[in-house]
Amino acid sequence: MDQFIEHPVLACMASQYAGWRISHGKYFAMGSGPARALAKKPKRLYKEIGYEDDSDEAVLVLEASKLPNTEVLNIIAEKCGVAPSNLYVLVVSTSSLAGSIQISCRIAETGIHRLHMLHFPLDKIINAAGVCPIAPVHPDPTIMMGRTNDALIYAGETFYVVDFENEDELKDFVEKTPSSKSPSYGKPFFEIFKEADYDFYKIDPGLFAPAKITMYNVKTGNMFTSGEVNVKVLKKSWKL
Repeated sequence: MDQFIEHPVLACMASQYAGWRISHGKYFAMGSGPARALAKKPKRLYKEIGYEDDSDEAVLVLEASKLPNTEVLNIIAEKCGVAPSNLYVLVVSTSSLAGSIQISCRIAETGIHRLHMLHFPLDKIINAAGVCPIAPVHPDPTIMMGRTNDALIYAGETFYVVDFENEDELKDFVEKTPSSKSPSYGKPFFEIFKEADYDFYKIDPGLFAPAKITMYNVKTGNMFTSGEVNVKVLKKSWKL
């Protein structure tokens, strides 16, 4: 999968980023898509990027193992400020081809999210591009979650066009961004997740980053790269 994105902060962080945790009763899903901007999920992010939306229709993608019931859909519609009849929801399981594709398509967003965590000024990003393999489908959702994360962590490549004044600072950001800078790096994600007692919050957040990042600075014409594709770990994860 390869992508080129204009207006990357809005496209990736304000829409594509799975930043809406939906939990009601026994139902749980991760929400992404333009409806997030209506509900401002998460609110702090939209305040930081200075974006808000206004629409009487909402579209949301849910990463979930089952369909939401009417009660859940009504709650989503209420949060978005739209009538339930104007809410459109796409539901994808991680253990599906569609689920695998949509996660690999987040490669540029994964890099931007990591840069955001490092306090990179997102308004300096002009364009974004990414390349990422699509993980083979497995019926076990936990194993599949590991495979899709490994696609990003060990084989995802990102490219950003930026306008940055301080190149020493820019080089430092590039150096810190790749997943290989995390102490958790080097094993298939499923193994890391298992060692963390299946608790995401016990995993170093620096692992959730692309394998490789390249930045081209239009201010100077200079280019900086850090990280590399790790085929060995990917093959182990995907049983190739």
